[in-house]
Amino acid sequence: MVPGKQASPIRYLERVKMNWQGKIALVTGASSGIGAATARKLAHEKLRVVMVARRLLRLETLANEIQGAGGQADVVQADLRQESDRLRLFDQVKAKFGGIDVLINNAGFGWYGYGSDMPWKTAKDMLQVNVAAVVHLSLLFLRDMITQNSGHIINVGSISGSLPSQGVALYGATKSFMDNFTTALHREMRGTRVHLSVVRAGPVISEFGQAAKSRPGGGRVPTERVGVTSQAVADRIWGLLRWPRRMIYIPRYLAITPWVENLFGWVIDKMGPLLLKRER
Repeated sequence: MVPGKQASPIRYLERVKMNWQGKIALVTGASSGIGAATARKLAHEKLRVVMVARRLLRLETLANEIQGAGGQADVVQADLRQESDRLRLFDQVKAKFGGIDVLINNAGFGWYGYGSDMPWKTAKDMLQVNVAAVVHLSLLFLRDMITQNSGHIINVGSISGSLPSQGVALYGATKSFMDNFTTALHREMRGTRVHLSVVRAGPVISEFGQAAKSRPGGGRVPTERVGVTSQAVADRIWGLLRWPRRMIYIPRYLAITPWVENLFGWVIDKMGPLLLKRER
């Protein structure tokens, strides 16, 4: 900064700790894993959470748990593959709260196996949940955040978005899209109080692997028994809300991932689908 010149108020606000107490946070994919852990964490930090998923019983059980601990939680059952459900979700939230302050696009699923074996219905559903729902909800709520000049959208991605990996061709591609989409919007919002961030997570111990294997033609995800806990991811998401920035890696050491592809991608090319062959 030029000596004697004060930083603009907006630029200053981008560097200070944010206070979200009493704000409204919408969390998709909140019936289990990262989504459920994040909803609990945000409710504990005094945000009112709106939890979205297909499994209503799980949502209601979690809402009762949060309310029993003194938090505030609402549930909306929605199938985010369906555009009509996404629009209904937006309308319901607008009608009840007037809008939201935080959007956590966490809903998503994977599939492991040779790309050529992936059923088209599974591929289409993945594109709808991992891509279309993220774009649709982000654009819907972003307009209101711009109007109120406040808000934060966090998209839960994966390191596979910057490290193309055998067995998760389409899943990795959806997360690469998420990286690009989030980064571009983040740059468009510079100079405002609206923030966009992407979480580049490594393996997480959750139901992700089981769900991937249960889908038609899906195989066992090699990393399903290793990784960080969903709670660890939720804690980092809360930290990202307090101190906004464009991206975080979980665990932090995975920040080396883009360099692995740039420097050693040729080695991975020569290795071929070793893990896939072993699984088959």
